[in-house]
Amino acid sequence: MTKHFGRSYVATPGPSVIPERVLRAMHQPAPNIYSSELEALVESIIVDLKVLVGTKYYSVIYIANGHGAWEAAIANLFAPGDEILTLNTGIFAQGWASCAEAMGIKVHTLDFGLNHPVDLDQFADRIKLDSNKTIKGIIVCQADTSTSVKNDIQGISTVLKTLNHPAILAVDCIASFGCDYFSMDDWDVDVVLSASQKGLMTPPGLAFLSFNERARECARNKQHNSLYWDWERRIFPEEFYFYFCGTAPTHHLYGLREALNMIIHEEGKMEVFKRHKRMARMIWAAIDAWALSGPITINIADPKCRSHAVTVVKVGAPYGSELRHWVEDHTGLTLGIGLGMGTKEDPNSTGIFRIGHMGHVNGNMIMGLLGSIEAGFEHLAIPRGAGAIGAAAKVLATS
Repeated sequence: MTKHFGRSYVATPGPSVIPERVLRAMHQPAPNIYSSELEALVESIIVDLKVLVGTKYYSVIYIANGHGAWEAAIANLFAPGDEILTLNTGIFAQGWASCAEAMGIKVHTLDFGLNHPVDLDQFADRIKLDSNKTIKGIIVCQADTSTSVKNDIQGISTVLKTLNHPAILAVDCIASFGCDYFSMDDWDVDVVLSASQKGLMTPPGLAFLSFNERARECARNKQHNSLYWDWERRIFPEEFYFYFCGTAPTHHLYGLREALNMIIHEEGKMEVFKRHKRMARMIWAAIDAWALSGPITINIADPKCRSHAVTVVKVGAPYGSELRHWVEDHTGLTLGIGLGMGTKEDPNSTGIFRIGHMGHVNGNMIMGLLGSIEAGFEHLAIPRGAGAIGAAAKVLATS
């Protein structure tokens, strides 16, 4: 029997908490999909998406989830038989690579394991081997939600430019969009993928691609076999319905407009990034205190390589799963499952849990989350250091 009442808190790494304002914005009758008002709404959203990703070029919207964004990027950029290189730091870059393989793309892989970001020297060595420039694209996640690693996207781009390699750089920012700082144009990134259900605080169902002129030219030079994914038709649509290759996702758009009002026009994107950094540091401070005695550790050791959107915590099998069940039943807190982190000793990742701290989160929510985890550790008698809640409170009070 559930022992909690009141509002629950889903602290998984997406879908994230949806603000009441966003829910209210969506709760209205269906509009006239042929009205100029809806067209203006979409155009305003595209402007703000470009502000958030840091580009002066193009952004388009798909009715899809993150996997749809993967397929849209592959469909526009590459043709069957093309070769790409995936930089794996968790299961999501590999998932994107599997999508490419299913579409006839030849995939080469550099795997950096489940605890480390892309090693720029290893990446440079691999690019040097491609003397004939057969690799047409690099795909990588800025943040991987399975491992909570954050990759140095600017550094990856610099390697390509320094070695004068023409490969398109495509970055999955689905987990990190609106949480971790990103600057597409300044970093010379060609394509950025994102989605609605994480930092953008909107229900799943919208995917976004931002791309520059180089990527657009790459797409023009290949034969398209997908009317739906073709981004060219969506940039300057002849008719409004071309934005979505059909009926607009009206109520998602209402919600997204309100979310972007909060992010861009009220808090401000740089303040949003600072808030996510502060919430992440609160969580890390607590875990560092717990880690002073016992098995509890953060999956990514170097704070500079951790995402500000999600943290993967190791606690030892089967206590990750047991903790998740206890806090959900007793406090109304839902934590993320261990995903793709299995080992021979723990093939189902039962010794892992994930904390999503993305989107509509504040200090009060994080302190309550940490208190719930502390109670769960106490119930399970997991050895740990003292002072975790105070450590988090100090970060909040001094930042």
